[in-house]
Amino acid sequence: MKVCPRCQKTYTDENLNFCLEDGSVLTQANVAAPPATEQILINQTRMPPPPNQPGAQGSWGSAPQQFSMQPPAKKGSKTWVWVVGILGLLVLVCGGGMVGFFAWVASQDTGRGNSITTNPTPSPTATSTTTTNPTSGRTSVQSIDMSRWVQDFSVGGNTEYTDNEFIISSKQKTYYYVLVARDTYAYDEADVSITVRNIDNAASDMGYGLIFHSNPTPLTQDYAFLIDTKKKRYRVVRHEPQKETSVVPWTNTPKIKAGTEANVLEARDDGDSINLYINGDKVTTIKNTHAYSNGVPGVYSGNAVRAAFSKLEVRK
Repeated sequence: MKVCPRCQKTYTDENLNFCLEDGSVLTQANVAAPPATEQILINQTRMPPPPNQPGAQGSWGSAPQQFSMQPPAKKGSKTWVWVVGILGLLVLVCGGGMVGFFAWVASQDTGRGNSITTNPTPSPTATSTTTTNPTSGRTSVQSIDMSRWVQDFSVGGNTEYTDNEFIISSKQKTYYYVLVARDTYAYDEADVSITVRNIDNAASDMGYGLIFHSNPTPLTQDYAFLIDTKKKRYRVVRHEPQKETSVVPWTNTPKIKAGTEANVLEARDDGDSINLYINGDKVTTIKNTHAYSNGVPGVYSGNAVRAAFSKLEVRK
């Protein structure tokens, strides 16, 4: 018979060398156990704090965690405690329901979804040009450099810039990921347009598209003009803290190019109304009752769809 020198639990299996409760090396029952040392319980794992993300606030949660005990490297070593802690952090990041950066549950037309948002770093200066063939009477164009919007790290989203396209996606299908410009690109009355395509022709119940008239603090106050090219439909929503409200429900239209083809989305201010266009054709008009004065544009993608954006422009 063997006995644990820490918890004094006995075992009849002579082939067992380590205690199943605390991992201590077992001794023969007729041998006096050495004095007990500090006891560390596996269900009291010491977790390192989450990383500090400048300019963002985090909301962190954990799921139940399963650990398997390994024999310690040597008697009295605390190495396994660090191993368990690191494994616990990986479980938390990869599947433990951790949400950071202005994270919350938001109402969706198709159920409930989650949002992850942040501000990208803007380019130092905007590029002003004049177009000879404007889509409206506004001809002063401000082009926004989205190559600087790539995030080094984000809990809920992926970003990259490839072949002059800014590509974003949420990391989970039950989330949508939003990026908005800083107040360098604020406007009051203007036309905002962007080109977007669904890289993989993936289905999306939330959609992907243009954020306009947004508070520089994401999802505080804005509109989102979203499309789903797989089903050739669009919708319009607005945001306020912890809430997404439908303005125009999903509506089918032949104006949308299907599959992976690029579509141009545009929101034109017209006093108390905002006219919304797809590929140059007006599809709907909404009342301008929720717009943020001197707002900024941005992008939105849900359901882990990789949406590629380009040519984000503000015309004044």
